[in-house]
Amino acid sequence: MIKFGTSGWRGLIARDFTFDNVRLATQGIAGFLKAKIGNPESAVHGRKPLVILGHDTRFLGREFSLAAAEVLAAASLEPLLCNRDTPTPVIAHAIRHRRALGGITMTASHNPPEYQGLKFSTANGAPATPEVTRQIEAGIARLQPRQWRFKGAVIGTFRCRTFNPQPAYFKQLHRLVDFAALKKARLKVAVDLSYGTGHGYLDTLLEGVGAKVTLFHNELNPLFGGHHPEPNAANMAAVSRFVRRGGAQLGLGLDGDADRFGIVDQDGAWLTPNQVLALALYHLKKNRRWTGAVVRTVPTSHQVDAVARWLGVKVHETPVGFKYIGALMESEPIIVGGEESGGLSVKGHVPEKDGILACLLMAELLAVERKSLGRILRELSKQIGNFYTDRLNVGFAPEKKDALLARLGGGLQNIGPFKVEKFITTDGYKFLLPNDEWVAFRASGTEPLLRCYIEARSRANLKKLQSACREVLAG
Repeated sequence: MIKFGTSGWRGLIARDFTFDNVRLATQGIAGFLKAKIGNPESAVHGRKPLVILGHDTRFLGREFSLAAAEVLAAASLEPLLCNRDTPTPVIAHAIRHRRALGGITMTASHNPPEYQGLKFSTANGAPATPEVTRQIEAGIARLQPRQWRFKGAVIGTFRCRTFNPQPAYFKQLHRLVDFAALKKARLKVAVDLSYGTGHGYLDTLLEGVGAKVTLFHNELNPLFGGHHPEPNAANMAAVSRFVRRGGAQLGLGLDGDADRFGIVDQDGAWLTPNQVLALALYHLKKNRRWTGAVVRTVPTSHQVDAVARWLGVKVHETPVGFKYIGALMESEPIIVGGEESGGLSVKGHVPEKDGILACLLMAELLAVERKSLGRILRELSKQIGNFYTDRLNVGFAPEKKDALLARLGGGLQNIGPFKVEKFITTDGYKFLLPNDEWVAFRASGTEPLLRCYIEARSRANLKKLQSACREVLAG
């Protein structure tokens, strides 16, 4: 079964993610695109049949991309491959810049190294919506009973046109980021590239404005040092120590395909993506005077909402998945859109997560206000109060999943000692409590886990809610 999840189709290399399955999935995408070209009512009707291809630094990324390119070419489409491992947001920008029909990226993002993935983006550079992926899955399902197979060239030998997407992307970022402020600040920055695609992008842009850059994990390593290529607190511990000892004023991190970010403050503290999203909204509204709304996903902190209320900005809430944020960013002016898992984009940019841009905006905020990000957060707290968040991953027996979800879906009157004021089912089950506190439960799509998101306004209440949520799930 080839199923597209929150961000594409992923599987274990050699077991699920094979060359035959990649070709099959690509044929499904090719059928979808050819139907779109042939439909006079389609937004891409009559366009050149160009499809952008790219890959991250995972095992066999280029070879899988060439296999997909060969299938596209056989279907009378025109594949165009990035000339090296390439960040996901750069591929998204290339799709828009070159007016392509869409793009295929071989990436499993922050997943462990034994995974590979195929992500399809539509003509606007956004992750494919569920409506689109359902059509692609249906096309794949029609091919399978016929035992469809593609007889291609020897793996890795297909010749595909290539191009360099970096110059156009750099030009785009110079429209969005205040590089003059960065140049004036002459920052010392530690950059953790997680052995991924960000090399030659984030470091090059910072060095171009005179920043002193110290690189961590910048070599290519398909095993990512033996852990998830994710810029979380644990993986950026070396950067935190370096910054804390005075080696840099700021630590910046990217995941394997550079669509997620990690930020380390001047005191070595790792900032949560929730805090970074709140800081991005604060900066773009207050210092850059941008107008529009803000959009976040269901489990993202209401600290964003508090900043928005203080600044007079409208808030939108979407299901989990940047495809939903991206769709809203395409329909109305959005200052910034983001999610608690570390994705962010801004007005005038691609409707796709961009970790490179997020890192540069945090460096810009530091340069403009000449204060540590932690100090800015503390000053914000005086205006909006404190927010304390946590996420619990609770395992359950697969046979109990339906009963557990049915109990949560029926609604709860209380979470421990806290009264439920509102029940939201936009994505999972979210329970709003007094004083802007809340909890949300959402089943993992890939593991027998229930994710429990908690937000409180005090450390004491956070502990109470942690205990209460465990009791709810155990009950």
